[in-house]
Amino acid sequence: MMSLSASAHSFLLPPCRPKLGSISSPHSLLRPIHTPPPALQPFLFPRHRRRRRRRGGREGGGHPSAGPTAAVGGIEGPQSVAEAASVLAAIILVHEGGHFLAATLQGIRVSKFAVGFGPVLASFVAGGVEYSLRAFPLGGFVGFPDDDPDSDVPPDDADLLKNRPVLDRILVVSAGVAANVVFAYLIVFAQVLTVGLPVQEPVPGLLVPEVRPGSAAARDGLRPGDVILGINGAPAPSVSDLVDVIKTSAGRNVAMTVAREGTKSVELSVVPDENTDGTGRIGVQLSPNYRLSKVRAKNLAQATVFASREFLGLSATVLDGLKQTFLNFSQSASKVSGPVAIIAVGAEVARSSSDGLFQFAAVINLNLAVINLLPLPALDGGSLALILVEAARGGRKIPREVEQRIMSSGILVVVMLGLFLIVRDTLNLDFIKEML
Repeated sequence: MMSLSASAHSFLLPPCRPKLGSISSPHSLLRPIHTPPPALQPFLFPRHRRRRRRRGGREGGGHPSAGPTAAVGGIEGPQSVAEAASVLAAIILVHEGGHFLAATLQGIRVSKFAVGFGPVLASFVAGGVEYSLRAFPLGGFVGFPDDDPDSDVPPDDADLLKNRPVLDRILVVSAGVAANVVFAYLIVFAQVLTVGLPVQEPVPGLLVPEVRPGSAAARDGLRPGDVILGINGAPAPSVSDLVDVIKTSAGRNVAMTVAREGTKSVELSVVPDENTDGTGRIGVQLSPNYRLSKVRAKNLAQATVFASREFLGLSATVLDGLKQTFLNFSQSASKVSGPVAIIAVGAEVARSSSDGLFQFAAVINLNLAVINLLPLPALDGGSLALILVEAARGGRKIPREVEQRIMSSGILVVVMLGLFLIVRDTLNLDFIKEML
């Protein structure tokens, strides 16, 4: 039986491997979807919305990298974990639904539609298709009777997937990716109509996210969270202008008007320390001051504009992040995320904000869509590549044994990677560390 499998984590569940479509059969075709290689943190909040800390010249030392990280701290409460897992399950259902609809609308025979892998928890048969819910929810597949030895469908049946023209098969294989892209847009559209989009509105002053202990700033009274409203009697300039003032004021008083939580304003006199090159430093990190607010569409036309703009921004961020991952693979390979890490991040997002959960869902969809298009064995893109090779050969099919070896080798690599990621990410959970 041929199967199109798709999941954020299907490759991470080796016990389900036999359920993907008769792996022992020399003609089985398996196409699991990979988890996005980088961890999700840098994608959940694109650069045009994240508040980033900036270095104030040499004052504050480096800020954390904005690059991917696969660190897993802890799993949040049961409700947020359930919400994150539900998001992933919905994404899987949509992807498989894309394959299923593309096949059934063309009259192609489908034998199975499963959400999850492993033992069957519940199932029913309708229209000759077995629909099942399985024990491990982070996966799914659509099965075709093409090479199922138990099928009573003749092998030359015109409605078998393998006997359909190239274009028909391309539509079926690519429909899962298309469904994820459309779903991502609809998620963003729903967000702008309901909870709204988070936007940063600039407000006066410069934020001090961090003050280095023992620095001139700490010694003279600056605190993390302060907002510098003025300097030397003038309104606070830009970050770069303030850095220039500090650099040229080593050993001299710099008068600052600071807004502090719980007080109207505080007047401080900060004396920058001197670097070896004679420039001044005070040991803080500086960033523009923003106020977060929500923008909600007032009508469908406005929602379409807002959603399209946000969708394009998220797509560009995802593509840029994946590009950087592959361009710097030696550094980013260790930051690949498995299901445990992704659920941990999703649970944290679900606990913190509803708009973050919307963007989490949209970004997961886009990551899976892009990754799945890569022409690699065990991905939809790999299957598309084989179909295109067949078309380039004038319709002469690739020998099934060759196709099976290519796809099986890809699955083996993916399963091994999945095992490693599950173990690594689980060991990185806080409560697991405490038990060890």
